[in-house]
Amino acid sequence: MADMDEQRGPVGGAPGRWRHGRPHRGWRPGPPPWSRWAEESEEPPSGGGEGGGSRNPRWPWRSTVLLTAFVLIGSGFAAPAQEGERVALDASARVLLCVAGAMLLWRGRHPVLVVSGTVAAVLLYVGAGYPYGPVFLTVAVACFSAVVSGHRHAAWAAMGAFWAGHVLIAQVLYRWLPPAGDHPVSWNQELVIATWVVALVALSELARVRREQWARERAERARAARRRADEERLRIARELHDVLAHSISVINVQAGVGLALLDRDPEQARTALTTIKAKSKEALGEVRQVLDTLRAPGAAPRTPAPGLDRLPELVEQAAGAGLTVTVEGEPQRLPPGADLAAFRIVQEALTNVVRHSGSREARVCVERSGGRLRLRVDDDGPATGADAGGGGNGLAGMRERAAALDGTVEAGPRPDGGFRVLAVLPLEGTEDR
Repeated sequence: MADMDEQRGPVGGAPGRWRHGRPHRGWRPGPPPWSRWAEESEEPPSGGGEGGGSRNPRWPWRSTVLLTAFVLIGSGFAAPAQEGERVALDASARVLLCVAGAMLLWRGRHPVLVVSGTVAAVLLYVGAGYPYGPVFLTVAVACFSAVVSGHRHAAWAAMGAFWAGHVLIAQVLYRWLPPAGDHPVSWNQELVIATWVVALVALSELARVRREQWARERAERARAARRRADEERLRIARELHDVLAHSISVINVQAGVGLALLDRDPEQARTALTTIKAKSKEALGEVRQVLDTLRAPGAAPRTPAPGLDRLPELVEQAAGAGLTVTVEGEPQRLPPGADLAAFRIVQEALTNVVRHSGSREARVCVERSGGRLRLRVDDDGPATGADAGGGGNGLAGMRERAAALDGTVEAGPRPDGGFRVLAVLPLEGTEDR
């Protein structure tokens, strides 16, 4: 939370025979200004239990000095109006006022001790017969700090002791305490003090609840930001995997063809090298586009994202790798998110056929019905390795792409031999994804 040294008004009202400035009215979003007296530059508590306050609060020098000066000056102004009714201010009274104010310097580190100490100092001040004044403000700030830092029960007990001590002094012990000839305080005034105590505790509890709510919201925003970052990293990893896996598979096959034909068929080797050059250039362009999103998040891509309209290119590239692809169905215009996911799924499925299947033929079927797109990629096998079908990141990436659109991907051996990848992508509601 931001620095809280610039508070302009105290908490709560004052009981008895004196008055002070009115509390702030109105409720605005964000940290309430009156909470700054209580805890300067503290992080909001992570929970509402005991001891849930900040670990390393700053020393609230400025607010403590200002508050202590206000109490001393205010008591000096209040004393003449109570001359003859209360004992005149002397050095002992000013020491008690300074002690009550100075203890607030530790309110962020030891709130329980501070609220107990200020209550004791103020009761000593009142019991000594000194004039009523803004000394009660120190109790209010100490109580507020204890409650909002999570020490609720200690603050309640201290305020209960404060009211009980005042009743004991004003109704019983006044006979033996200065000033001489004093009279008991009316119960109406005790009721005012009790109301003030209850209002102060209620206001502190309200502030505590709001601070906990702000802490939860801030933590939720941080979790959401981390989640978005993780999703973005996963998206970039999928893009890089799909681009590089497909391109490098084609380059690997063409490099093998070029090496095999280099001596006996130089023209065919030249064609293979030309394919390698074109595919590597395309792969570099796509990788650069993906990496540009890291350098300038949110920037518009330089080239449009690939879609099923580029399916003929995939067929041509697969043919260059020695795979004959038959396409059934006509690609239609799709929402951008579904179009990209469909292209990458088909691309990865064909790459897996090239890398892991002994078959040199594959079939791609594209169907759209009932607001769903069905993609089926079949090959006749047999598998050429233990990870046939792409049991690594390829299938995981396809499933993650489909799941991001509430779709599914099923992959596995066919009963009649070979391997099948079946993806179902919903098209409704994917425009905004």
